[in-house]
Amino acid sequence: MLYDTNMEKTLTVFTPTFNRAYCLDKCYNSLVNQTSKDFLWLIIDDGSSDNTVKLVDNWILEDKIVIKYIYQENKGMHGAHNAAYENISTSLNVCIDSDDYMPINAVEIILNEWPNIKNNSSCAGIIGLDVYKTGIIIGSKIPNNLKKVKLENLYALHNVTGDKKLVYKTEVIKKYPLYPVFPGEKLVPLSLLYEMIDKDYDLYPINKSLCVVEYQEDGSSLNIFRQYIKNPKGFITYRKYKMKNGLTFYIRFKNACHYVASKLILRDFRIVSTSAKPALAFLAIPFGVLLYFYYKMKVKF
Repeated sequence: MLYDTNMEKTLTVFTPTFNRAYCLDKCYNSLVNQTSKDFLWLIIDDGSSDNTVKLVDNWILEDKIVIKYIYQENKGMHGAHNAAYENISTSLNVCIDSDDYMPINAVEIILNEWPNIKNNSSCAGIIGLDVYKTGIIIGSKIPNNLKKVKLENLYALHNVTGDKKLVYKTEVIKKYPLYPVFPGEKLVPLSLLYEMIDKDYDLYPINKSLCVVEYQEDGSSLNIFRQYIKNPKGFITYRKYKMKNGLTFYIRFKNACHYVASKLILRDFRIVSTSAKPALAFLAIPFGVLLYFYYKMKVKF
């Protein structure tokens, strides 16, 4: 008997994947070995042409964990996240990328913390640690004195560094619009949604490891300049939001410079008139032009 994917679970672990059959087994094995099985694994196959579907079919037949598999035409990371959010019905959700995996007690940690935030209407979820496979924390720990925190404040005010793992209440996620999809582009920065939530809610911080990260050579983290070139509309959307809502002038101005560079990639010279902050965009033009040529030097387009 296969697991019933409609069984009531507390947590959805969702994994967007695109031609990652060669490494997806690490994520699967880590989930099979979890000390708590109060979760389901939602795989969003974003148009893979490798043997991902056969691999997942075999795992479903093994009947070791609850797996829900969705295939869609390739829409990019944010498109896969859109599909996940449309299909999640559990109380909590967390994204574990296809090249990452969870420590064996990560689900148990999340569920043990769930009562601390369940009835807190001002809390959107939990923020925990990402670690390398050596166990070393990526970046720095979260200050122990923090009982609640805004995501942007964590980095801008508390000087925390490195990627962190976000576990969200599904009811909160569903209050916000899906990521915009632009024809021909495959990425809108995922931070756009997280920072929109950040304006309205706090996060509950824990200094516990929830995800083991392995940055792949074909991953977006290591190909950020190519992403800038390939997805200018997606990045413009994010930059305009940050120009308007960034916590400090430095953050707003830095994003204005990137906004200018992305507009130049599009050959769209309506830099000021279509900006969220026209004066800031105007001020950023000379620096954005320099940044544009820096992009060109890095990627040669």
